Amino acid sequence: MRQVVQLSLSFDHRVCDGGTAGGFLRYVADCVEEPAVLLRTL
Repeated sequence: MRQVVQLSLSFDHRVCDGGTAGGFLRYVADCVEEPAVLLRTL
């Protein structure tokens, strides 16, 4: 059985494009799955 976590993000469409917000959420998910991703970008 694999573990699953749900991530959600709230943002104001007047300030931030949905594609940008989705990309940020994907980045956060990648960092949770593989912390080395975060270390590579520091």
